[in-house]
Amino acid sequence: MNGAAPPAIAVRRGGRQQRAAAGGAPRRVPFPVPAPMAAGRRAPPEPGGGPVLLQGVFGVGPGPGAASCSLVLTARELQVRRPGGSSGGSAGPDAAFRLADCVSSAAFPAAAAAACFSLICYPFRGPRWGSPARQRLERTFRVYRGPDAEGNLRIAQAWSRRIRELSVPAVPVQDGDSYGVLPRPCRALVLLNPQSGAGRALEDFQAVVQPMLAEAEVAASIFITERPHHAHEKVRDEDLSQWDTLVVMSGDGLMYEVVNGLMERPDWDEAMKKPLCILPGGSGNALAASINYYAGNDHVAKKKLLTNCTFILCKGLHTQMDLVSLSTASGKRLFSFLGFGWGFISDVDIDSEKYRWLGNARFTLGTLQCLAKLRVYQGRLSYLPLVPTAPGTPGDPPEPVTNGHVPLPAGTGAPGSLPPDSLLVPLGQPVPAHWTVVPEEEFVTVYAIYQSHLGTNLLMAPAARLHDGCIHLFYLKAGISRAALLRIFLAMARGTHLDLNCPHLCYVPVRAFRLEPRTAAGIMTVDGEALPSEPVQGQVHGRLCRVVCGS
Repeated sequence: MNGAAPPAIAVRRGGRQQRAAAGGAPRRVPFPVPAPMAAGRRAPPEPGGGPVLLQGVFGVGPGPGAASCSLVLTARELQVRRPGGSSGGSAGPDAAFRLADCVSSAAFPAAAAAACFSLICYPFRGPRWGSPARQRLERTFRVYRGPDAEGNLRIAQAWSRRIRELSVPAVPVQDGDSYGVLPRPCRALVLLNPQSGAGRALEDFQAVVQPMLAEAEVAASIFITERPHHAHEKVRDEDLSQWDTLVVMSGDGLMYEVVNGLMERPDWDEAMKKPLCILPGGSGNALAASINYYAGNDHVAKKKLLTNCTFILCKGLHTQMDLVSLSTASGKRLFSFLGFGWGFISDVDIDSEKYRWLGNARFTLGTLQCLAKLRVYQGRLSYLPLVPTAPGTPGDPPEPVTNGHVPLPAGTGAPGSLPPDSLLVPLGQPVPAHWTVVPEEEFVTVYAIYQSHLGTNLLMAPAARLHDGCIHLFYLKAGISRAALLRIFLAMARGTHLDLNCPHLCYVPVRAFRLEPRTAAGIMTVDGEALPSEPVQGQVHGRLCRVVCGS
């Protein structure tokens, strides 16, 4: 017999608890949850910036006759001091430019045998209200040590070269994590859907993204999609060796096309090592909001989110990301990076398509409309918990990971074959005995998410990370009132919906799941794209692809 699920899970982000089956004492959910991060989470720079690497006196600005200043370069920042100020005392600099915010530095000759070097940074600037946003800041310094033009240029080049070297992100060294940095210069294929979201993706790319990429020595080749599956076909058939990264400027649907196009290649295992990057150009922009959240940035939307994500691309740090393999009763196999949904959330996503011109506001309107005609869906939900629910419960051993990919079991598959779903049995068979079957069979919604955000303004799984090896499974049981459902989605904007302790809202971290609808009614979605309603199951594959990240 399959195990029965507890009737509810009450979760608190600071100390998650799971309510036992009726009458039982609470027990902790066996899943590590990082402490919540409040607004303004960026760590302040350390005072002093570390040992001095270069120092000198230069003119401020490119023209002759400009005021002079003392510059001190450390491993973390470029410090500027006015004449007469201390060059290394405790008073601190008059200004400091963090090299973590720097995307470019250049040296060039100037008039009268002088030379200049400049740096371009995107520091956070806080408005009077709202979240801080990255804003462009360029500073130029003039080198003149006499009439020797070549000598002045060599000094400028030395400073510029050192600034560029120190601006490259440090690759984290952590057990099990694999990080890398995009090369400079960098070649990027940008796949752009001009119809996504409110239809401003191309305009926003030209106004915001293109200038920043040019500054950071990222050469962009733009591919504009003209029909559904165009990006899928492009990445499936193209020689990808001519690019260092694949950039998606659209909503999550185009990234879904790209992922599945890459997985259809004979050399998919090599193709999936090519770092992917998301730039928000759609309505929901869930992956972009998640990447921004993982980087420790405050919640932002629209142009601010686009600037943050473009800055992350300019810095070029990339790491591994989990994918979920989904199998349907009709024989399809799909790969998903964001989430699988059924019921209310999917209804909102698909029914609001006709309001695409509203951008992210379409989801607010769609939510209100679906609340008015709230439906109940019948089906059976089963899952394999992330950790066995009781001591001695049998479980599958963790899959070994090699170079970010799940190896094939010995003696199975052929070179180039897709990774096997070793946790799943065929849909026609009952789930294994150590799985949990939810006793309720009437739901308002079921959503399995693997990123933190469901949309720009919906922080659904605050504990999620790019490669946590986890599917965050949420389900809402029938019987919830419209008012309670609305409160959940309002709280989800802050990631506090689980703190409401709603008895109808259940959450469990899992490694695999199965959903078997009783009828073909209703909408299913994968990464925001509609699917026919039919039995489906999925399991997580750890670190199956790479994505440009902020930390």
